[in-house]
Amino acid sequence: MKIAIVGAGSIGFTRRLVRDILSVPELADTRFAFQDISERNLDMVARLSRREIEANGVGATIDATVEREPALEGADYVINTARVGGLAGFRTDVEIPLKYGIDQCVGDTICAGGLTYGQRTVPIIVELVDQIERYAGATTTLLNYANPMAMNTWAALDASPVQTIGLCHGVQGGHHLLARLFERHVNDGKSPDDAGYRLVTKADVDIVAAGINHQTWYFKVLFDGRDWARDLLPLFEADEETARREKVRMDIIRRFGYFSTESNGHLSEYLPWYRKRPDEIAQWISTDTWILGETGGYLRVCTENRNWFETDFPKWLEAEPAKFDPAGRSDEHGSWIIEAMETGRTYRGHFNVRNDGIISNLPADAIVEVPGYVDRNGLSIPLVGDLPLGLAAICSNSIQVQRMATQAAMTADVELLKQAILLDPLVGAVCNPPEVWQMVDEMLVAQAEWLPQYANAIDAARQRLATAPSLARNQGNGAVRLKTRTVEEMRAAATN
Repeated sequence: MKIAIVGAGSIGFTRRLVRDILSVPELADTRFAFQDISERNLDMVARLSRREIEANGVGATIDATVEREPALEGADYVINTARVGGLAGFRTDVEIPLKYGIDQCVGDTICAGGLTYGQRTVPIIVELVDQIERYAGATTTLLNYANPMAMNTWAALDASPVQTIGLCHGVQGGHHLLARLFERHVNDGKSPDDAGYRLVTKADVDIVAAGINHQTWYFKVLFDGRDWARDLLPLFEADEETARREKVRMDIIRRFGYFSTESNGHLSEYLPWYRKRPDEIAQWISTDTWILGETGGYLRVCTENRNWFETDFPKWLEAEPAKFDPAGRSDEHGSWIIEAMETGRTYRGHFNVRNDGIISNLPADAIVEVPGYVDRNGLSIPLVGDLPLGLAAICSNSIQVQRMATQAAMTADVELLKQAILLDPLVGAVCNPPEVWQMVDEMLVAQAEWLPQYANAIDAARQRLATAPSLARNQGNGAVRLKTRTVEEMRAAATN
């Protein structure tokens, strides 16, 4: 079996996927094809992964190439993790909107950063599925991890019959949090060292979630024979740490009745209410970890990790190789899907797919995140039915923006892109139309090298910026911005 990984120069994600896959005995002789445009990053990741394969004594092999066609040739599965524009493009997704008052934690799904990121990524996704058809065949499965998830999956399914499944770990992350809350609830103040202390894991909590990527909602939360889906708020409020860290998610439970799968920081930037007034942002977020809402938090962490990886690579080569252990396998969907399709062992997860009536009160052409089952017959998705009206409205707002921005990326329609960004919930809460038009011009010019489809429009945007007064009104560094640490600072923190 051959698995191609596009964007394989990812610091840790590629090696995690390889370990997961090779923890399945039937997949131990997989042929991997790593592809990335960065020859240096590709070489580092390939060397580390080959070292682990050799240490574990399995028959897997790795070919690494900067060319996509030989990587895709004859592939049974393609995994896409590529970030088009890398950290340089990502930085403009965060910093330019911030000048116009749009304070994002991540900026990779919707909002100004995510929608512009989609302009860089969607054309590459369309190119990729065309190449998969030509070099691997239309029956090949594309597992897409790259954001903006819904837009990329939408574009792939519009452009090709290749089976594309969008994968995200947001549902699993919330599932872990629920298990921790139930553990604290049933132990009622006991210490883990106390007699009778009860451990609660994900396996003890059965969940069903549905919505759209990063705006998915837990509709069933079964624990100890009871459905807690509408009764979760007291569990959050009773836990001091969670109540301090999850204020946006808790407020959404208060207003709409259901718990969102997505992190506090992510969720805060998809809605118009929590990040529109700089002096109020701090009260909704926590800086315990970046994902709780820190301004530009993910950009900071990605920058730190990349610097650490490049500096400490020789030490990583000397470290003890990881063991391929089924007990240590992550809950990333990719390896479980491949195992299910190859062995017939059924896997249940939550996947991003075309709606086609699965959620009956969301548009049929939208990409939804819903429960599904995988076995040797492929992917099977049950019908979900209607979302509650408030949640459907939240999802619908984002779907309209995603549809417009995806179409803009595929047709190089600048006006449609500007309309999509204007209609984004948080952007519309912060900016007026002239500000949005100028901000998009600035982003197009800054990202010109990754936006060839807009080549004819960028000169005009550059001229407008040169002749019009700046409408950027934010001179600050963000409401809650932390300093990017040096490698020395991270190393010192790691040893403490």
